[in-house]
Amino acid sequence: MKMANANDVVIVSAARTPFGRFGGSMRDIDYYELGAIPMREVIKRAGIKPDVVNEVFWGVGDTSACRDPYTPVAGRQSLIRAGLPHETVSISFDMACVSAMHAVKLAAMEMAAGEIEVAIAGGATSFGQSPMVVRGLRFNGFRMGDVKMEDPLYALGYKDFNPVSVDSDNVAHEYGFTRQDLDEWAYRSHQNYGKAWNAGKFKEEIMPLPIPQPKGEPRVLDIDEQYRADTSLERLASLKAVYNTRMITAGNAPGLNDGATAILLMTRAKAEELGLEVLATVVASTSIAINASRMPEGPGYAMLKALKKANLKLEDMAVMEINEAFACVPLVSMKVIAGKDDKKYKALVEKMNINGSAIAIGHPNTASGARIVMNLMYQLRQRGGGYALGSLCGGLAQADACIIKVE
Repeated sequence: MKMANANDVVIVSAARTPFGRFGGSMRDIDYYELGAIPMREVIKRAGIKPDVVNEVFWGVGDTSACRDPYTPVAGRQSLIRAGLPHETVSISFDMACVSAMHAVKLAAMEMAAGEIEVAIAGGATSFGQSPMVVRGLRFNGFRMGDVKMEDPLYALGYKDFNPVSVDSDNVAHEYGFTRQDLDEWAYRSHQNYGKAWNAGKFKEEIMPLPIPQPKGEPRVLDIDEQYRADTSLERLASLKAVYNTRMITAGNAPGLNDGATAILLMTRAKAEELGLEVLATVVASTSIAINASRMPEGPGYAMLKALKKANLKLEDMAVMEINEAFACVPLVSMKVIAGKDDKKYKALVEKMNINGSAIAIGHPNTASGARIVMNLMYQLRQRGGGYALGSLCGGLAQADACIIKVE
């Protein structure tokens, strides 16, 4: 272990909402309130005053869910709603799925530069509130007739590129993975999540969320709705591939989920001044971008870069996670990391996604990166310390990776 330093960036509090299924329990939560929920929680858990926070770094990818879809400054609206002072600086930014992990990186960079001492990093996504879109009416003199509405969630991706599922399918096929490989990994994700949840391993991470009901008391949601306890390999194998792919299905990909995450970070000196327990130290954060059609390889390259930056080896990592944007993403990225070394690949599998990942947990895109960091942190604390490495891809084949340690 490297020696502690007063300038270290440390985590003192981290929490998230449960992740809701598309059209599920969380579909009616206002987007700004969704972000405010974990912001309030991390401040409450740390026992600090809201004005201690210098800046909020907030991942947003789909602001159409906001009541103010044009430049909504979602992070600022959420922080004000969460009770932080109006004087709190914030940035709301879009790196798609990479956003919330990159928020941790931005906070760490500003602390390293001496600009701030305390920050909240995270993000929120509400697929359930994404509206239908009507284009081209403003200057076209429209008077009567049918209007074509567009569903931005259909064939989710980017208009000038393949759907991300198609590119991922092509790369997985190139690496020699089969539909059975993807389904087996998806089944493993649900199995691992179920075991971890039943063992209470998500209790520190997931904050129980009261869901108002038409009649009676609110129902408390304390589990991720994407998880399916009854998933079987047979059921996964029966699903049809989507968008003319060979092997991408609704079962070996995550859902369109709702959720928010927040991590409270400080310099070690500030945490000690406030008398707060250090939960983990941020060791290294890295970002990469590759050819836009090669998304599943991204986390692998980002993780290699992070290890090099930290002067650490894969063997030093107690646990790891690669976000399951599709089942093929961790599979392909582990091949990138291992090269042609089958022994190294098998060792990676043993430490990878041991609590499940996005296929079972859900993937509210711009919240997931901070979810990975906090889950790895709580895993390390439950194991008695060590190093952990997490990564995820997004935004036309960008990727971030983050190494943390727990003493």
